[in-house]
Parts: sequence; structure tokens; C-alpha cells
Amino acid sequence: MSKKSKFTKAVLLGTFTAGVIAAINKLIFLGASREDELSREEHKIYPWRFGDIFYTKVGEGKPLLLIHDLKTASSSYEWNKVIHQLAKSHTVYAIDLLGCGHSAKPNLTYTNFLYVQMVTDFVKSVIGHRTDVAASGSSCSFVITTANNNHELFDRIVLINPDSVLKCGQVPNHYVKAYKFLIDLPVIGTLIYNIANSRRSITEKFLTENFANPCLIDPKMISRYHQNAHLGDSSARALYSSIKGNYTCLPIGYALKRIDNSIFIIGGEYEKAVGETLQQYSELNPVVESEILKETAHLPHLEKPSACAKLIEDFLQAQ
Repeated sequence: MSKKSKFTKAVLLGTFTAGVIAAINKLIFLGASREDELSREEHKIYPWRFGDIFYTKVGEGKPLLLIHDLKTASSSYEWNKVIHQLAKSHTVYAIDLLGCGHSAKPNLTYTNFLYVQMVTDFVKSVIGHRTDVAASGSSCSFVITTANNNHELFDRIVLINPDSVLKCGQVPNHYVKAYKFLIDLPVIGTLIYNIANSRRSITEKFLTENFANPCLIDPKMISRYHQNAHLGDSSARALYSSIKGNYTCLPIGYALKRIDNSIFIIGGEYEKAVGETLQQYSELNPVVESEILKETAHLPHLEKPSACAKLIEDFLQAQ
């Protein structure tokens, strides 16, 4: 076989393989959209400048904004088991962050400051009042930054298993920039995204990180997280590449020292290095209060919702 024939055969094989991968990627996203249940729930849309923001509003009383963890499979569903308990004494707003759940998923680089601006605009335009706020995981960093940038925006702040101060300070380097570039590639990047956000990967995350008790993991919960990660089109991978590239990180030490809000941190007993993280936060801001919720891991508000909701309520209602 001539060199030209071998080259032609290699090109055809590569094109065919790419086509098959693209078709599989498309089917995964179409399947998730077809199984979607969130669209049948009552919801509202905030038309933000970078894309529509999905949110729900329930209850009466002082406003409380709920912000889920900044992960590609996360959404306001994270608060599903505590929202109605909290709504007994608050007007609760639960949002899907840009790039997550039902909110728009524009193909851009997501940064901490992007979410700072999104939350600021949402509170001013939709809530319209100083609000209490509860956030979890990686979203806690931009809540702290938002509070420092606008002291009139938040009243009391609840943080559930926030990232360590060290993790918040990570910056893009050559390695993560190269990985981000790979994920941003249309076909290969989407394949990497689909593997990282497969039902199996999400289940493994719940078993090893999110829950302390695997018996409490509901298959419907896994399905919802899988759907969240694949709603819309393959541009959902843009948030994933930004997270992996550390573009959503931001040092919080200075902001945490400056804010004078009442802050309460809920840590899961089996959250990795939770003791060290709580110590870091209290050293930077001595007014920080905290409590460890026993027999929980990264998502205590899903694993032990009644106990977690009570901790939040007691803090928000304390004089």
C-alpha cells in the first residue's frame, strides 16, 4: 500500500472516529434533556446580561438566598430537601448559577468575579432588599467576595463546607491551562466532559465525597445530578474547563478579614480536612461561628436535611 493510500485511510478512519464520538456526545445530551424533570416545576427567569438565570421563590418573611456548590452537575436541586422548611420563616430564593442546571450555559471562561457580579445583580434586581444568604462548597468564596465588595447586600451568612483558604487561592498555571484548552476542544473536550459527568462518575462522587452514609443515596438524586450536567448543549463543558483551570478560584483572605457580617459555617463530619478549614476561617475572622454536623459529608443539607435546616434556622433567628 502506498504512503498516499495509508494517509488517506488514516484520515478517513480519524474522521469516522470523530464522527462517532460526536454522535455519542450528542445522544448523551439529548437523552438528559428528554429525561428532564425540572422543566415541570414552577420556576422564574431572571434575564441577566450573560444569559437567563433560573430560580425558584417560595415562602414569606425576610429574604434568604440559597446558592448551590459550583460544580457542573450541581443546581438549586441541592436545596430541595431543606427549602420548604426554611420557607416557613423566610422568602427563599434558590438559584441555578450561570452554567449550571437550567440557567444559560454560554461558551465563555467562568470566573469568580463573574459570579460576584451575577449575585450582586440578582440581589439588587430581583430580591431588592438586604438578604441572608446560604452557600455551599466552592460558591462560598464568591459570596465572601461579594459581601466585601458591597457591605449592604447581605445580612447573615451561612457557609456549608466551604473550600479551604489555600484551595481558594489556586491560580491558573501552564498545566491547567493546557488541560482547559483540551476540554474546550469541541469533540474530544465534550467526550472528557461526558466521562467526568457520567452517571457512574457522579455516583462515585456521592459514595466517596458527598455522603457519609451510602444507604441514604437515592437513585433519583443521581439521575437529577446527571440531568443537570447535560441540560442544554455541549457548551456546558465551558464551566467544567474553567473550574479545572482554576479560573473560578480567588484568594479570600483579605475579604474574609474585612467583612463584618455574622458568619456561621456548617461542616460535615466526614468532609476532607474540615477541622483545618474551620480553623483557617476563624483565624482570619474571629467572629466566625461553626458546628460539625455528625454523620454527614460534603452535602449535609441533602444527607441530613432536617438537622441542617434547623442549624440554619437557629443561626438566622438568633438575636
